[in-house]
Formats: sequence, structure tokens, C-alpha cells
Amino acid sequence: MPFEADREVPGLIVKFGDYPLHHGGVGAIRSLGRLGVPMYAVTEDAYTPAASSRYLKKAFVWPTTGAEDPGRLVEGLLRIGRRIGRPSVLVPTDEEAAVLIAEHQDELAGSFLFPRVDPELPRRLASKQGLHELCVEHGIASPASAFPESYDDIVAFADTARFPVVAKNREAFVRRSRPAVNGTTRIATREGLLTLARDWGDEPGVILQEYLPREEAEDWIVHACFDQDSSPLALFTGVKVRSWPPHAGMTANAYVVDNPELTDLAARFIKQIGYSGIIDLDLRFDRRDGQYKLLDFNPRMGAQFRLFENESGVDVVRAMHLNLTGRAVPEGEQRAGHRYIVENIDLPALLAYRRSGYTTPHAPARASGTELAWLAGDDPLPFLTMLARFVRPGAKHLYQLWRTNRRGSSTSTK
Repeated sequence: MPFEADREVPGLIVKFGDYPLHHGGVGAIRSLGRLGVPMYAVTEDAYTPAASSRYLKKAFVWPTTGAEDPGRLVEGLLRIGRRIGRPSVLVPTDEEAAVLIAEHQDELAGSFLFPRVDPELPRRLASKQGLHELCVEHGIASPASAFPESYDDIVAFADTARFPVVAKNREAFVRRSRPAVNGTTRIATREGLLTLARDWGDEPGVILQEYLPREEAEDWIVHACFDQDSSPLALFTGVKVRSWPPHAGMTANAYVVDNPELTDLAARFIKQIGYSGIIDLDLRFDRRDGQYKLLDFNPRMGAQFRLFENESGVDVVRAMHLNLTGRAVPEGEQRAGHRYIVENIDLPALLAYRRSGYTTPHAPARASGTELAWLAGDDPLPFLTMLARFVRPGAKHLYQLWRTNRRGSSTSTK
């Protein structure tokens, strides 16, 4: 490595909610741990893949739902900070953690290091409605969207909408406690929309968006880290080849692909909104009008961030740690052609994509290298732990997602 990290400043992986099989957290532990940075993590129990990593100094077992009182969560983080005994860099892996840190910066500042940002901005970015409003304000393309406030609003929308349409939970923070839909949902007909809407209550917490046909689109991702002046410390672009559930879920297979237009778009938007820290963006290129449309803005590390590393060995987590500890972040070109595979979900995704005939024109014909989400020769236990925990519940979960997707392709949801 052409740089050295500050080994006196630990890292703490922060997550709220019950999702123990999270490869992004394992990736962050390995990324900084390989530099000699002492790593700690919040885990659901003592037997998660993250807790089994050789690079983890200690797992703080703290089962949460993400819906707890914020004051309680802040107190819990401060207790962990006292046990670590020195200021640590916070690495949030979900929106709940990212928003909590931003909204309680003054309380957490003495025990932890993190990028300072407008306290209201991460919550707004994680909100589908808030993100749409920011896109409109700053001239960033996004799918046409509606935000119904009642069942009558949905009926009025259905009378004029062009189907299929897409429904998503409006706020990221109700997806675990009161989800209206189970993730991104493709609705094929007016009748299907009205049937689903009857279960959404008097105040439907959904966003209804135009459907961007996968035959006329391509999915792209941007991962980056920005300093306090909203200037990029590291900025990467890639194309998503497969996701699970198909076309609407977590990245299962992706490639690093240079895209200067997308780089400029992301850097300009971040400068306009004044954000600092790590971002994970999902965009869909619409071939019908030649625009990149911003679908999701995650104000935190993305699960597949280890796809991206520059020639100097910098990824977004390393960039943030270097910057927060007062060290220079080495520049370098991204590893174009590099591939990322999430082993436990890419096989079912591959089968689904083969049936659909979908292809990704910008994906390289051959990978220049491959990064696996779970398996690593220098840290094998997280992979084995994932297998042990995944086989029965994971197979059941994948089957349920497959059934939902199969049913949705002919009726209402995807």
C-alpha cells in the first residue's frame, strides 16, 4: 500500500435492525482490518459472519430493530464508545444508523469521528419523497413520481397512470415496522394497484413511480466519499449486471465501468446539496430519453462497496478513515473491469436473468479480477458462518422472493 492508516484510531461498524448476513459490514471490517486498524462491530449475536472475522477485535452484541427511541440508541453507542476507550470512526451500514449519527452529532462527537453534515440532510436523502424533491430542485433526472395522501388520491392516480407502475415505501424508516410493500413493487394493472391500496390505510406511506422498462434501461451504481467541502476523495462508477430479487433488489453481480458523465453528475449533485461522507447511489439509464435517473441515494456505505478500489488501494471506507484521521487520500484510477459477486444470491439471480433474456451491454466480456463478498483466503470464517446460517432460512427466503417475483410478472408485484 502506498499509504498507512492511523492504527491508533479504531473503526466501529454500526447497524440497527436484524439482518445478520450483511456482507458489507464484513467487507468494511476486512478493508480497515487489513491496514492494521482495530475493528469493532455492533452485531445481532455472537455468531454472525461479521463477529467471526479474524480482523474483528470485538463484537458488541446489541439486538435492535431500528425503531427504538433515538435517545436510547445514542446512549447505547456512547456506552460502546466508553468500552472502546478512544475515539473511533463510525461506519454506518444502514439508513437508520446514518440518520441517527447525523441528527445527534453534538452528543456523539466526543466519543466518535464521522463526517459533519447538515443534520437534516441524510434523512431527506433516504426518503423517497425527500430525494425526489431534491432532484427536482437541482435538475437531476428521476422517475416521474406521485405521493398519494389518501385512497382517493390513489384512485385519481390510477385513472390517468400508464401501467405498469412501481410502488415503494415512502420513508426508509418504516420499512421494518410498517411497510406498505415488501421492497420495490411492480404493479401491472389499475385493478392490481387498487387491490393493494386497500391495505395501505388512510395515510398510504408509498411513492408511486413510472416504470422504466428493463428492456430499455441499464442499472448503474456510484460509490464515493466526499470531504467537508463536498469534494470527492474517491469516486467510482459501475454497472449492475444482476440483483436479487431480479431488477429490484440487492446487487448480486456488478462490474467497474468508467463513466465520466455519471461521475460528473454525482459530483455536481453532491456539491449542490453540500453532503460530506460516503454515498451509495442507484441510477437507471433510460435509453428512451438518454438520461440517468436517480432511483436511490443511500447516505452511507453500500453493501457492495468492495467492488471499487483505486490503483492506490483506496476504497470509500479507507478514504473516510484516512480523511477523518488527518491523512492524505491517495488518488488513482478505478480498477475498470473488476467484478463483484455475492455468492449466496448470485446463483438464483443468474437463473432468473437467463430466463428473462436480460443483458447488460456495458458489462465487460471478461473480468479483469473478481472480488467475492464472502469468501476470502485470509479470512475464511465469515464465509463458513454465512453458509451455516444461510442454508435453511436463506433458501426459504429466496424461494419466497422467487414466488413473489413469479406471481408479480403475471399479476401485480415484482
